[in-house]
Amino acid sequence: MLIAVASRDGKEINQHFGHADRFLIFEVDGGEARLVDEKKVERYCTYDASHPQRAHLLQAIADALTGCRAVVCAQIGQGPQTEMERFGVDAFVADGPIKATLVEIAKVL
Repeated sequence: MLIAVASRDGKEINQHFGHADRFLIFEVDGGEARLVDEKKVERYCTYDASHPQRAHLLQAIADALTGCRAVVCAQIGQGPQTEMERFGVDAFVADGPIKATLVEIAKVL
């Protein structure tokens, strides 16, 4: 299964969903996680007075994460979390090493 991760350094889950300008895509299978792709996105946390809800950005992020079962980040607001789940991408808040954490999350998916 594919899981997207918000990470500043590619090793730890250490970035807020809304601050990510890229998501690392890992394939998790058989107790292992390996990096398979990187999706660049426009950051969700930007101020746009004409689009205060920024729904268009969440849709674009969901489109970029097509095929991913979940997204894992250090923090995510309730609104974006609900919207991502509406788009079919489960959102998890976690920290720590990416690969070991994803293997554990995959056990509950």
